Amino acid sequence: MLFSRKAVLLIIIVCWCALISIQPKPFELITAYSPFTLLGVLGAVFANATGAGGGVVFVPFFNQLAFSPVSIVATSFAIQCCGMTAGALTWWHHYCKEKAPNAEWKALPRSLTVAVPASLGGIWLTQFGTRAFEQLSFLQGKVEDIHLGFGIFSIVLSLALFATSMMKAHPIYRNKLQAFDAICLVGIGCAGGVLTAWLSVGVGELVAVYLILRGFNIAMSIAVAVILTAFTVWGAIPHHIINTMAINWPVVMFAGMGAIIGGMVAKYVVLAFSPIKLKLFFAGWVMIMGLAGLPIF
Repeated sequence: MLFSRKAVLLIIIVCWCALISIQPKPFELITAYSPFTLLGVLGAVFANATGAGGGVVFVPFFNQLAFSPVSIVATSFAIQCCGMTAGALTWWHHYCKEKAPNAEWKALPRSLTVAVPASLGGIWLTQFGTRAFEQLSFLQGKVEDIHLGFGIFSIVLSLALFATSMMKAHPIYRNKLQAFDAICLVGIGCAGGVLTAWLSVGVGELVAVYLILRGFNIAMSIAVAVILTAFTVWGAIPHHIINTMAINWPVVMFAGMGAIIGGMVAKYVVLAFSPIKLKLFFAGWVMIMGLAGLPIF
């Protein structure tokens, strides 16, 4: 499998180089946009190692570059389609080959079965619902408040994670998704899908925090969040390709390549550090990004 992973990465790199070479001014493109490759690596490593969507990194960065709110969301989604997919496949392979017999990971497939349709429903309700139902118009227009919304959401999320870090460690993790959990995941998935449609982040973080608070294995919770986010961003991207057409494709070409690399190595970051240190780092970083997104700074 190691050889297979290297072969896939090599094919991706060759295709990426071919894509760059057919651009009108490839050398100017590389000079102007190559730094975004590092951004993609960092964003994907962070996203796939914590369960937070890459938008936690991309949104404030693109805001500093004065991207329009719609372009921030659309471009973030496009990059995440690369990085979160790579991370989701890596986590799923880890589950199938190493963790499937482990009782603490038994909740992963059922969690995804419940949360993925709910999240996609929330995304599509926000993006297309107003066309069919005028009563849902309140779901539109939120993108203009992206920075304030991102800041508030990130601060609340970080506080929840700090709270989980101070909780007593579980000697034995929960291994069964109860009916109550399934109902909660449907609600969280739908609400998270709506939030993700506005901010390009949300559903993965909310689901991961819920599972951690409920006492499930932390690495398993992160895996669920990463795979769920991958499905969600792929469900969201057609709207921005066809309708908004706000994706900054040169940025995606370079940041997306970096995100693929980051998504493939993020699993090892999780396995190298203790869960408590990982959560504290995650919470601290999200708090900083949240404060930076508020208009008072």
